[in-house]
Amino acid sequence: MADHDRVGTFLDQWRRERPDLDPSPMGVIGRMRRISDDFTAVLVDNYRRFGLGEGEFDVLCALRRAGAPFVLTQADIAEHTMVTAGATSKRVDRLESTGLVTRHHSAEDGRARTVELSDAGRRLIDTAYPEHLAVEEGLLSPLDPDERAHLERLLRKLVRD
Repeated sequence: MADHDRVGTFLDQWRRERPDLDPSPMGVIGRMRRISDDFTAVLVDNYRRFGLGEGEFDVLCALRRAGAPFVLTQADIAEHTMVTAGATSKRVDRLESTGLVTRHHSAEDGRARTVELSDAGRRLIDTAYPEHLAVEEGLLSPLDPDERAHLERLLRKLVRD
């Protein structure tokens, strides 16, 4: 029986055209990519409700997760958000221009810069993060708790960090 999604159609076509090859990896990878793209679009729409882009949301989350006093170096933020130092700097620039974070020279290393979550930034992320979780909950709603736990275990096996 054929799958009824686009990836399933592609698999059927490849099986017909190249029966000597097994396209089954595409069934997993193709669907993971489609799900990632679809989920990201929904999440980005939610971030926009708060005047944020995906990167700015990630920076605010990293600072909030750090705990009081909500300060990280830009290098730490880059590591926690898995982007380059340059991309981090641009994200911090945007957040600083809106008063959501402030930059300071590091007391330990005068060349390094620290980024601090402002009171306005903390209020915003404390409002936006629960909404983010609600959106994620909705995205995963087709799965029951056991399926979600099983999927998480399987995905953890594939994560490369």
